[in-house]
Amino acid sequence: MQPPGGETLVNFRTNFYTEQEPFTRTVQLLGRRVDLRIWPSQFHWRFGDGADLATSNAGAPYPDLQITHAYESKGGVSPSVDTTYAAQFRVDGGAWRDVDGTVTIPGSPVRLQVRTARPVLVSYQ
Repeated sequence: MQPPGGETLVNFRTNFYTEQEPFTRTVQLLGRRVDLRIWPSQFHWRFGDGADLATSNAGAPYPDLQITHAYESKGGVSPSVDTTYAAQFRVDGGAWRDVDGTVTIPGSPVRLQVRTARPVLVSYQ
């Protein structure tokens, strides 16, 4: 999340993203080569204040601000993101086939302190 350091401000658009990437694996199963393509297909963002959001987007670091949330009150929250993976497979170099269903991996919550701030007018010479 951004800004970094585990702190944000009330009414400030806090940026969220994850770095889950597609990956491939090859395994031997009953003497046959099985290739797997696995990718994140959905993200369920839980912002820790009761708000949540489901997207097919992993978000992005600043300045792209694709997944943001503005907290309405101060206090500690524990946002997290659950990632759902979809997959395809092929046997011995054949055609790719979809794997029925998906698998969701729960994300670990992170600590975030939401603070208030007051503008202060200062003079300078």
